[in-house]
Amino acid sequence: MTTTSTLFSRYTLGRVSLANRIVMSPMTRSRAIGNVPNELMARYYAQRAEAGLIITEGTSPSPDGLGYARIPGLFNAEHVAGWKKTTDAVHAAGSRIFVQLMHTGRVTHPDNLPSGARMVGPSAVEWDSKMWVDGKGQLPVPVAHALTAEEVERAIEEFAHSAELAMEAGFDGVELHGANGYLIEQFLNTAANQRTDEWGGSVANRIRFAVEIAKRTAARIGGDRLGIRVSPYSSGGGLRSDDVQVEELHETLAGELKKLGLVYMHVVDHSGLGMPTVPASVKDKIRKAFGGTLILAGGYDRARAEADLAAGHGDLFAFARPFIANPRLPTHLRDGLPLAQPDFATFYTPDEKGYTDYPLAP
Repeated sequence: MTTTSTLFSRYTLGRVSLANRIVMSPMTRSRAIGNVPNELMARYYAQRAEAGLIITEGTSPSPDGLGYARIPGLFNAEHVAGWKKTTDAVHAAGSRIFVQLMHTGRVTHPDNLPSGARMVGPSAVEWDSKMWVDGKGQLPVPVAHALTAEEVERAIEEFAHSAELAMEAGFDGVELHGANGYLIEQFLNTAANQRTDEWGGSVANRIRFAVEIAKRTAARIGGDRLGIRVSPYSSGGGLRSDDVQVEELHETLAGELKKLGLVYMHVVDHSGLGMPTVPASVKDKIRKAFGGTLILAGGYDRARAEADLAAGHGDLFAFARPFIANPRLPTHLRDGLPLAQPDFATFYTPDEKGYTDYPLAP
């Protein structure tokens, strides 16, 4: 007898078995005081452990990548000990958890960075925006320092070393953040990358940074514990679409990542937040070129996720904001229960309000 897969079917992802195909998307929540993961964060993630897979908020592999106020790091022993609280809590609650490594690159303000760190990017290109700094409010973003070839190499090593620390902290895997306008995508996109060396210009050169990070990280922890998130046509962080090249670039990148044995690609469409729609053609090309597990994200509800699963468009489906106010979101989706709405004013505040105080009972 053939059993039809549903959103609530088990799924094998590399070395781990997921209880369902529902993924909790990475979401910045700014509760890591001093950039160190804490007990409050452990409670937040454990509350949402009905998800088959949890992907953490963006976590910096470097002091240079701590672009937002109160985001966590993963580059020293204190960070490892802090994150161990979360991985232990999530595993005890029955779920699996990957850490998302996010280097913010030029998307920061120097006053958000620790002493000795600096704003960096592929090129010294102005981004006309402002960034929140605790105690100072919104401040204009200065021009980032263009990484030298030696510094590019150092940044690649920071990702790989952070992935090793993630294993020490008990994570089931790592997601590289190659989306939303942060450092890896800054190298992919000509709005931020105007280099003329081996790291810029052609599609092959612009994907090199992502591929080299993936290659070195997979060598350290195994490709079956490594995924990547991408956002074709993204306008986050002042980026722009490269029109005819955006599909070629992501298709080529997917093919290179397949060779490295990555366990998944995670494609996010932020059109619901006012960014350009990611055409189905791009997702199809990525799926065909990559050949492995595809996570799709972007405004999903149960009906649309089930339809895309049945049509073979994706394997796992990520939900973001619904998880904030509905910790037991899979129960709500399965039973057709109404969803509570999150309090936008508390998305990035420093305490438990709007974070761990949403009702756990559906």
